[in-house]
Amino acid sequence: MRKKNAGALFMDFEISPDDRIGGASSRSRGRAKPVAKAKAKKSARGQRIEPGFADFDSGYYSDDEPPQRARGRAPAPKQKKPARSRRERKGFSLWGLFGKLIYWCITLLIIGGIAAGGVVYYYWMQMPSMTTWAVPERPPNIRVLASDGQLISNRGKSGGEAVSLHELPEYVPAAFVAIEDRRFYEHFGIDVIGLASVAVESIQAGDITRGASTITQQVAKNLFLTPKQDLERKVQEGLLALWLERNYSKDQILELYINRVNFGHEKYGIEAAAQFYFGKSARNLSLGEAAILAGSLQAPSRLNPKGDPARVQARQKLVLSAMAKSGYISEAEAQAATIDPAQSVRTKVMGAESYVADWVEGLVTAYVGDIKQDVIVYTTINWELQKEAEFLIKEAVTTEGPKFGFSQGALVSIDADGAVRAVVGGADYQQSQYNRAVTSRRQPGSTFKPFVYMAAMEAGYTPDTIAQDAPININGWQPENADGKYMGEITLRQGLAYSRNTISAQLAQIVGPDKVVEAAQRMGISAPLQAVPSIALGTQEVSLLELTAGYAPFANGGQGVIANVITRIETADGKVLYDAVPAGPGQVVSPLVVGEMNDMLSTALEIGTGKRASLSGWQIGGKTGTSQKARDALFVGYTNRMVTGVWLGNDDDKPTKLAGGTVPTQIWSDFMSKAHVGLPPSNLPDMTSAAIPADQLTGADPIGQMVDANGNPVPQQSAGGEVIGAAPTDMGIAPLEPQQPAQDEPRSAKTIGDLLSGIFGGG
Repeated sequence: MRKKNAGALFMDFEISPDDRIGGASSRSRGRAKPVAKAKAKKSARGQRIEPGFADFDSGYYSDDEPPQRARGRAPAPKQKKPARSRRERKGFSLWGLFGKLIYWCITLLIIGGIAAGGVVYYYWMQMPSMTTWAVPERPPNIRVLASDGQLISNRGKSGGEAVSLHELPEYVPAAFVAIEDRRFYEHFGIDVIGLASVAVESIQAGDITRGASTITQQVAKNLFLTPKQDLERKVQEGLLALWLERNYSKDQILELYINRVNFGHEKYGIEAAAQFYFGKSARNLSLGEAAILAGSLQAPSRLNPKGDPARVQARQKLVLSAMAKSGYISEAEAQAATIDPAQSVRTKVMGAESYVADWVEGLVTAYVGDIKQDVIVYTTINWELQKEAEFLIKEAVTTEGPKFGFSQGALVSIDADGAVRAVVGGADYQQSQYNRAVTSRRQPGSTFKPFVYMAAMEAGYTPDTIAQDAPININGWQPENADGKYMGEITLRQGLAYSRNTISAQLAQIVGPDKVVEAAQRMGISAPLQAVPSIALGTQEVSLLELTAGYAPFANGGQGVIANVITRIETADGKVLYDAVPAGPGQVVSPLVVGEMNDMLSTALEIGTGKRASLSGWQIGGKTGTSQKARDALFVGYTNRMVTGVWLGNDDDKPTKLAGGTVPTQIWSDFMSKAHVGLPPSNLPDMTSAAIPADQLTGADPIGQMVDANGNPVPQQSAGGEVIGAAPTDMGIAPLEPQQPAQDEPRSAKTIGDLLSGIFGGG
């Protein structure tokens, strides 16, 4: 057995092919694992360890040397990696998490930015080209002023003129900045700091606490966008805000804001709001009033000055506090400025002056065409007389209306040259904006008769011409007097004074209805008139304005007038668009006829149906009128300075219990007394050359006693006890062409009276 292995005693180990020079490299040893495993099994059977060369640092060791622990590349059991300390694991984990967080945040920001940019770009592409962007023009305002500069009203969609910042007290714009956008002068149109602040507040509160729109954004929304609340609108709002900031100064943007924003009750702009809520211009607002208006913008429908006083005052204090914190005012000023809305807010009621404003608004377009900018209209209206007229009409409707059965009234007053001083189109503008003085046309009744008599005077008759007040028949038409009675033989002066229908009808028939129409139109009646017999009784409709203007030539000596209310129209910067010049048809009736008409019309107020009219110290003329079934009651009277017309009635044509010589004459007297205060009394034109006979104005005149206390005729009995003119007469009236005398010579009534007496049945 020993021999067999004798050759192996010289070397007690085998050289592995892997350990030989030129054997497998260290990189390929991993692929030689099966060989190693086989050798391991072999050594296990022989209980021998066969290390390779690499297991020793140098040389060999003999069998006599003690065995040593294998080192080097000898296989060894796998050991677990040493566990990192708790401290090491924690530090690595936090930094890793933080890094990942930063990474994902940046990633999300990039993605979000790209998405947001895409959204902005998309909605920007939906907008018109930026080159077409422009601030829309503010609806033009028409500022209507009385003759003394008093504001009558503003007309236009905005309800008030635009005002510039330099026209306002400094605290007015400051109030809006303090409460609406305190960083207005610092941001670029979008308040990033404000957005972040609102976001934090909303997160803490769990709800949206307040808006973050800047004043610039609000301007963009109000000027360009619809009220719809969605992402598209908000994106476009931001883009427009940036555009506004680039193209306009801060003050210009703030000015746009306060002149366009809604203050409630359809009042847009601070001037309209100041006039409506406080009855004053925004230029004159107090600090407390400015705070109330600024505070209302958060919710105009609830916080406007007419809202709940407690809520409005609380909001006012908040605005004042914000102003103090921003340094615009001191704390002491804030406390002192607080006012009680319940006591300070005086909503301006649209009164009768609004009838004037409506009328003027229509005339502006006729005079200068469509307006593109704010304009100022100067009028002839006397503010004090306008308010007096409004009071008198409203008082009459309130106190006398129920008793006499009327619910509406109107008044027009003009100077003798046609300048309109007062217009009241109804009892209450708030209830009805229909202008019964200018627009409405009603039957004038007997107030139209002066034009009939004027045509007769021009045809050669005189106030002393004798006529027969008796029943007549004109081609089947049988006009009757209002009282159903007849006075018999009277003068034309008396016929007009007592408003005898039969006399007027006969005159119209003699001179011809066409002559009556021509005379009325020459005097200023513009309504279409038909030349029919009934025109003598005022059955054709005219407006109170043109009827009143038609009496002006009697007051001024025969000069025709065109009722005018506008003296000048100019732009806000002073450019004159219209400047009134004296205009009119000139002399429309001779001075002689004017004198004769004043003779008769003054008699009507002395002894006739208008005897209730009075004006101390002044000679006055006028005529009452009552339409069929007393649907209309009128009085038009004048001095040599002014003409005033009054109408009372119902819009539905319901009959009243009025007569022209009752309530209308009283209103006229009260108004004219106010209008003539401080003026020296004077006579009517040509009264000295055409004076009323003295006996006509004394109690000795039997005809002058033929009226009762109300001016209504009283039937008189002759010596034989018969009522004058009681017997019906079938009148066959033939045309008369009297000789027209020279205009500068007084006419004699004797010859004409004798001639007419036969025609009227006098013998």
